[in-house]
Amino acid sequence: MHKNPTDFAWLLNKYFRTYLTNQRGASSGTITSYRHAFRYFLEFMTSEKKLIPEMIEMKDFCKKNVSEYLDWQESCKGCSSSTRNQRLAVMRSFATFVKFERPELLSECMQVLSLRFKKGPSGEISYMKKAAMKLLLEQPDRNTRKGRRDHLMLSLFYTTGIRVSELTNIRVKDISLVEPKTVRVTGKGSKVRYVPLLKQVLVPLRGYLKEHSLNGPEHLDEFLFLNHLGTQFTRQGVYQVVNNYVSKAREIDRSLFPDKVGCHTIRHSLAMELVNSGVDLIYIRDLLGHVSVQTTELYAKAETSARRKAIESAASTLVPEEEPRWENDRTIIAWLNSLTSGNIM
Repeated sequence: MHKNPTDFAWLLNKYFRTYLTNQRGASSGTITSYRHAFRYFLEFMTSEKKLIPEMIEMKDFCKKNVSEYLDWQESCKGCSSSTRNQRLAVMRSFATFVKFERPELLSECMQVLSLRFKKGPSGEISYMKKAAMKLLLEQPDRNTRKGRRDHLMLSLFYTTGIRVSELTNIRVKDISLVEPKTVRVTGKGSKVRYVPLLKQVLVPLRGYLKEHSLNGPEHLDEFLFLNHLGTQFTRQGVYQVVNNYVSKAREIDRSLFPDKVGCHTIRHSLAMELVNSGVDLIYIRDLLGHVSVQTTELYAKAETSARRKAIESAASTLVPEEEPRWENDRTIIAWLNSLTSGNIM
């Protein structure tokens, strides 16, 4: 016997099928990311609250359950603070949608909206220097068809600084090999920008287009990179390609690589190299597709921090560490002690 969907299921369906696509004009990447967040929420409700997805109602989408879901993401799934905050942003977006769709649930939705984002550790930007990037780019076997494809992917990552979603969505028609040679990428918020293609990637790119018979006008709408199944690469597929070559490079020289290396690390590596070369932050912002130059300034701050550490390290070998005079100066210590003795004049 068919059972009518719960109010939660009905609203969630409308949220994805109508609100995100038609009203917000969310990109496919955004929708995929939001879908993952709710897939994990359903997993949490099933494993921790013993509610199968078909039984979940709006009363279950409450502040307590959402808060516990976010904690579960960190403790059981090993998510970072930034990932936790992204999951919360999705839950808050859904709550915002529901409060207008079902005003009688306003109070419950406001409780979810009251959840605060978590401040994570500032941390240093993880990036690779030239030697590491050179070693990484040497790993694909360019004597094979797959190796040539992977080498081109890594090269495009590093010379353009594009995101994973931007790479997977490149179509043949987005490549322009006439002056100025560029690749058209669609970034966050469906914003389009044109990124210059450097001469280092032009020869392998032309060879790739020829090898895969993508030069004809009938192939303009095809994706530039296809996986082993002949379909568009997924984010996970690209991650797997990059991680595979990072692992091989680590076996050769582990000291060159930071603890965590992923697709975004390559993007950070280009940004840091541009900062080191004195390129204007406004240009780096436009190249990377940042909304605000404040985001780009993080790379400049990271470089300043790195330089400070390098200077301090070098100085430590030249300037001997001296024991602070107040450690042994009983007069000074006595004076400091007097500050709490009530004898201050």
